[in-house]
Amino acid sequence: YPSEFLMQKITEDNQIPVHLQVSVSLQYVAGLKGNALVEFFHGNIAEVENEELRHLMWSSVLFYKTPNVEVMACVLLSTKAIYFLLDDSFIHADEHQSDFWNKENSDCENSSFHLSCCFVLKLNDLQSVNVGLFDQYFRITGHSADHIVTCLTRDSYNTHTFIQQLMAVLTLLARTPSPEPVDKDFYSEFGSKNTGKMENYELIHSSRVKFIYPNEEEIGDLAFLVAEKMDGLTNLQSLNILLYVLAFQVNHVEGSAQNTSSLQPKTLILTSSDLFLFDEDYISYPLPEFAKEPPKRDKYQLADGRRIRDLDRVLMGYQTYPQALTFVFDDVQNQDLMQNLTLDHFGE
Repeated sequence: YPSEFLMQKITEDNQIPVHLQVSVSLQYVAGLKGNALVEFFHGNIAEVENEELRHLMWSSVLFYKTPNVEVMACVLLSTKAIYFLLDDSFIHADEHQSDFWNKENSDCENSSFHLSCCFVLKLNDLQSVNVGLFDQYFRITGHSADHIVTCLTRDSYNTHTFIQQLMAVLTLLARTPSPEPVDKDFYSEFGSKNTGKMENYELIHSSRVKFIYPNEEEIGDLAFLVAEKMDGLTNLQSLNILLYVLAFQVNHVEGSAQNTSSLQPKTLILTSSDLFLFDEDYISYPLPEFAKEPPKRDKYQLADGRRIRDLDRVLMGYQTYPQALTFVFDDVQNQDLMQNLTLDHFGE
């Protein structure tokens, strides 16, 4: 340790997504290669001497206690824990959460010393991993509200790779084995005999961590919700969701020096007749076991919806990934004709 393959892999993965801004301290981390990266991990992040760095990923993250603040993080997976190296500005983003971070380094604020805070989730505290629709994101759940984090990878490949690496690392954990299950057939294993309703597909790892994947009913529920937003004009039977993707809506800030644009996270849903933008709650659902009341907002909130037949043209940017799309609608009733979207996932 570390092997040449691992060194090459974490060096390749150590790249900040081009469309997201990060602090100077995280830019420093992104500039590290190979041995320097491993030494940085052991010198500044690792909590015990004999742990090994196994995987590195850059991703937007959401915390259960600050569900409205999406922040960029360098996610480091070792044989002992998952580390989230965060932008220092996140601590100041929500004043009510200062107790959550227990910040004691206020004397560094005005110096040239750039600080990052690191959130640690020990693998022994890990209880379940919920994978989002079409592997666009995943939620890691520990034993309390402080230990729930959603990684918005917006990329099925990154999600799949992280889950595979996490399963491999969990296999190394020495936990008391669960009692041997009684042999069950498929329907009694995954279904409820009372309702005949399929539950979410659960895979219980040998370390007793649950990996929970969405089933077909989640798409059915989403189709029903979309049909409701369409004022019942469409027959639910003929409604098909063609695309579900986590994207950003681009809001251009006029009058600024560099004509900057802000990115608003949105869920884009394409059906055979409409294009929808939803504000989705990626962190609160499904409800954690300790939750005493339902979340304050619904999982999906409609932000905008347009009919495909009103679509006049689609402008495609020529820049490399992520691709920018501008949808121009010929919609007389609505004066807001331009809709700018930056898709972080533009597949075939």
